[in-house]
Amino acid sequence: MDSSCRCAAGKKQQQQKSCCSCGAHGQPACKRVCFAKTRIGINGFGRIGRLVLRVLCERMAAAAAADAVPDAPAVVLVNDPFLNAETMAYLFKYDTSHGRFEGEVTGKDGKLCIEYVKGKVVDILCSECREPKDIPWAANHVDFVVESSGAFTTLKKCQGHLDAGARKVIITAPSEDAPTFVVGCNDQTYKGQPIVSNASCTTNCLAPLAKVVNDNWGIAKGLMTTVHATTATQKIVDGPSGKAWRDGRAASSNIIPSSTGAAKAVGKVLPELNGKLTGMSFRVPNVDVSVVDLTCILAKPATYAEICAGIKEASEGALKGIIGFTDEQVVSSDFIGECLSCVFDQKAGIALDSTFVKLIAWYDNEWGYSCRAVDLLLHCAQAK
Repeated sequence: MDSSCRCAAGKKQQQQKSCCSCGAHGQPACKRVCFAKTRIGINGFGRIGRLVLRVLCERMAAAAAADAVPDAPAVVLVNDPFLNAETMAYLFKYDTSHGRFEGEVTGKDGKLCIEYVKGKVVDILCSECREPKDIPWAANHVDFVVESSGAFTTLKKCQGHLDAGARKVIITAPSEDAPTFVVGCNDQTYKGQPIVSNASCTTNCLAPLAKVVNDNWGIAKGLMTTVHATTATQKIVDGPSGKAWRDGRAASSNIIPSSTGAAKAVGKVLPELNGKLTGMSFRVPNVDVSVVDLTCILAKPATYAEICAGIKEASEGALKGIIGFTDEQVVSSDFIGECLSCVFDQKAGIALDSTFVKLIAWYDNEWGYSCRAVDLLLHCAQAK
């Protein structure tokens, strides 16, 4: 396997994850970030909220190893109206997909106590407010809110966080009207907007891949299919699901065709591709890791070998830490814990001719996406 891709190879419980996109893949997490100047709050302690906190704990542990321990914890407050501190501690400590958290975790007296490195414990205040305007961000001097509840994804709905004292908000979901950024694609265009979206996990995989292809050969038009792992919005057994009846079928027993705006959203971050991509999703009975199939017509002809070489070059250069490359015969479980947004699979793609190609890329829709959410937050914090 190419060195730019680290796969779990059946060792997901013991593997060392790298969660930083600013350095070489597989290298220690970034040590240059100063958390003392960035006080973070999390609203919604579901899959992404918990993994964002794990990523931040890894970054703090790396800082501690470099004798750069922050004066204050990165995360100071977690809000979830449906969870108390004890429940938060249990869900954070034990994870079916990503394994047990290595440090000690306890929840008591309205606080989540996490030993992120031996002998160093962070105490995080827990609250159970239903509305963003009621969360005590101001009282805890929170700068950034990670909005991961899935309930507040528009500018209007997130305004409550700002009204409650937060300075900026990162939405970990697609948004109808918030400025959308994908790290490695358009994050350098950030101009200080107070509320931004980190797009979806699928857009974070597709956009870098589409960027490399479009920059080198141009994309005339394309269709994307994501074979996507089960998510919390699906049902364990058959049940009603509004007008999208198939979405209500049992997640563990079916392959379910579904709609997705992930491909169209690429046009938000790469305007030159606006209107050229659309797509769909197949939800499959897999707990984590998804795969993108980008089938497109190229504006300029290229052999499949040339395309692979171009993507590999990007993975080792301009998009190192965002795109990976593998030439081995891997499967989905090999990417549990993958921190990259997108890992191109050379052996899985095919070309019909010099302008019609199918490109395949893997992504951990939970861990990789959470790493990018933290990267976007820290980029926004450092932006002038």
